[in-house]
Amino acid sequence: MAITGTSSFSVNFSPVFRRDVTSASGNLKRNLDLKRFAVSSEQASTSSSTTTKTKKFVENGRMWKNSREESETARRVNVEESEERERNGKSLKNYFDEAKDMIRSDAGPPRWFSPLESGSHTNDSPLLLFLPGIDGVGLGLTMQHQRLGQIFDIWCLHIPVEDRTSFADLVKLVERTVRSENHRLPNRPIYLVGESLGACIALAVSAHVPDVDLVLILANPATSFSKSQLQPLIPILKLLPDQIPFSLPYILRLMEGDPLRMAADNLVKELAPEPPFGKLSQDLLTMSSYLSVVANILPKETLLWKLEMLRLASTYANSRLHAVKAETLILSSGRDQLLPSQEEGEKLCLALPKCQNRRFNDSGHFLFLEDGVDLVTVIKGAGFYRRGKYIDYVSDYMPPTPSEFKKIQESNRWHYLATGPVLLSTLEDGKIVRGLAGIPSEGPVLYVSYHMLLGLELYPLVSQFMIESNILLRGIAHPIAFKRLKDGKLPELSTFDPFRMMGAVPVSATNFYKLLSSKSHVLLYPGGMREALHRKGEEYKLFWPERSEFVRMAARFGAKIVPFGAVGEDDIGQVVFDYDDLIKIPYFRTEIDEISNEVEKLRIDASGEVSKQHIHLPGILPKVPGRFYFYFGKPIETEGRKRELRDKVKCHELYLEVKSEVENSIAYLKEKRENDPYRNLLPRLIYQATHGFTSEVPTFEP
Repeated sequence: MAITGTSSFSVNFSPVFRRDVTSASGNLKRNLDLKRFAVSSEQASTSSSTTTKTKKFVENGRMWKNSREESETARRVNVEESEERERNGKSLKNYFDEAKDMIRSDAGPPRWFSPLESGSHTNDSPLLLFLPGIDGVGLGLTMQHQRLGQIFDIWCLHIPVEDRTSFADLVKLVERTVRSENHRLPNRPIYLVGESLGACIALAVSAHVPDVDLVLILANPATSFSKSQLQPLIPILKLLPDQIPFSLPYILRLMEGDPLRMAADNLVKELAPEPPFGKLSQDLLTMSSYLSVVANILPKETLLWKLEMLRLASTYANSRLHAVKAETLILSSGRDQLLPSQEEGEKLCLALPKCQNRRFNDSGHFLFLEDGVDLVTVIKGAGFYRRGKYIDYVSDYMPPTPSEFKKIQESNRWHYLATGPVLLSTLEDGKIVRGLAGIPSEGPVLYVSYHMLLGLELYPLVSQFMIESNILLRGIAHPIAFKRLKDGKLPELSTFDPFRMMGAVPVSATNFYKLLSSKSHVLLYPGGMREALHRKGEEYKLFWPERSEFVRMAARFGAKIVPFGAVGEDDIGQVVFDYDDLIKIPYFRTEIDEISNEVEKLRIDASGEVSKQHIHLPGILPKVPGRFYFYFGKPIETEGRKRELRDKVKCHELYLEVKSEVENSIAYLKEKRENDPYRNLLPRLIYQATHGFTSEVPTFEP
């Protein structure tokens, strides 16, 4: 069964108890019989005289936490718990405080540790290995540990300040760990998260182990070191006496836009009109204390060693890019003053076969230490989180937290304001009311409708369901939002990150089946892209396939079918140059063919209008925005009709009934909106200016 639609939204150190003793020259040794648990430093101090006094990490190996019983609830991020963790998150100050503790008694070879505050992950959580940048401390994800720890088993690599392990041996260390963990749990992916130097290590390891399922997340990779401002620092440092701390101010100047800018920005945000002198003094002292910590992390000899390593690492990684087959997500900063990261991100995405790029235009080199950068959100939005060999868009999906949803709302607030959506639903007794009181609260529910021009109805529709009913509409979406067969002229995949965050899944019978079996609220547009890119004069005309594609599947799970209409596209813009016009011009005809070939084709075996889903951008003449209206008809029950609807005739009759209900809903809204005194934008703005911009603007009487 082929199902089509377009995108659904516009939118501690302590003794270790299972030891992983690793070094550049030794092998990975394990005792798999030892119990997996963690103790605090206070507990450890009574049993070992070599315990370092800090509460946050496990030394010389990984720290195991007690895991919960595996269940669907445990597999998903609890929204309220996640939100609470976000409020109690760490700051940049924690990084420097913890780094100071870690290097105070720092000796020995490079080793893994796992942060205690990363929480209790589930048994099937993938392994995440963090590979640090030039600092080598391994605390680069300290502001991310709590969130990441809910969905990953986190190990961080710590390279002591005085350690002189070569780049090649660091690669071997990580490679041994990767192979060992892959042998232990072969069905889960291993994530390598590397920043700058760590990104080069990740690329090298990936080239060495093409048979292991790796996912690379690389922040500002140092593969561009040959173009770095750090290059001229090497000969200068070699000539300067050790007593002259030249490297410190130089590094801090290059880090402008990173820790110092972040601290200053946080200070500005927190200051009241007349800030308390004590608070101001404390923040200034905190900022000045960073200098000594950076000096201890990167003394002259260590800095020289790291810079030489960066040069070698860059050359090594670049020479092996052709052997990297892993999925890769590049995170590139626009204000990175250490490396030309955005330029490098584009270059790497062209060189790597399964690569995506995400730009952070206002961020500096140390991306993960910046306020507002949430790696979990980035991974979710990019569609890079999976527990198995392939992503499962239903079981691997994590709903947006309130703060994530709020950010999506804020980015689309002008759309919402301009369209002033009105939602109507039908109660059991047939009464039409404003709001979603008539919508079933329990799934599975299938919402079927007409797709407005460019899918403009999606953002206000999905947002209002979340706001009013806390229901997440999971849309069956066109592949354009998930995958490219080749690079070209289509918008970058990052454009569709909000779609994936809000639960869109690629169109397929399998995904449709999984959504209904998980009792989801599913949004389906049978007309798909043909309706979203309709021609002139085709407003509100349904282009549905001949076959009753969705009815039998809904009946299989007893899903309620809710037909609904949506109108308002003609109050936003008028199509003046459509597909029929464009295809007559050779230049545009060639461009349409090229763009359409960038994504997977749908319904290639279908006939009629729905088979012609060419991707193009029609010429639209904007209007002063009108209002969007949605009318949800009475839910149609399929429970207990599974046997009946196996009959093709009965199934098609129900299909036509749903289609007719959608058309009737559209006709109802087109008629009733004529009586809405606030249909146009200006009256709505005047009303909200008088009553408050959060007030609900009235509409016609249903």
